[in-house]
Amino acid sequence: MNLPENPGRRQTLKGLRLRKHSEFQRAYAAARKRQSASMSWFLAAQAEGSVTASSPRVGLTAGKVLGKAHERNRIKRRMREALRRHVHLLPAGFDLILHPRRTVLTLEFAKLEAEIVRILEEANAEVRRGAVPAEEKRRPAARPRS
Repeated sequence: MNLPENPGRRQTLKGLRLRKHSEFQRAYAAARKRQSASMSWFLAAQAEGSVTASSPRVGLTAGKVLGKAHERNRIKRRMREALRRHVHLLPAGFDLILHPRRTVLTLEFAKLEAEIVRILEEANAEVRRGAVPAEEKRRPAARPRS
């Protein structure tokens, strides 16, 4: 469900975040990688019968290649804040995963926020077009056992 924008009330990402490794893995398997100026992102339909199937979810990753722990934490904090301000743009029933590049650390916050809004709008446009395949269609082929 897309939450209405309410400037008088502070919005939060609580309950809308991907947390488990298995949730990330399922989303990676069901999505294709897309690129933007300072991050790559994945959009996948949520599994049928999922408890959170109607609400949007978002995941943030920051690997060690991005820098030391305090730098990775700062990148994720900045991205969470930009997402929190635009939580109403998250597509309902879909998982969105964002992989930032190191440039996010020094990028002006207004530019970061504008890029995240553009990604969210692009994700919504893909959902409306039906360009995001359902999970059943994109299951990876079974690996032969040796």
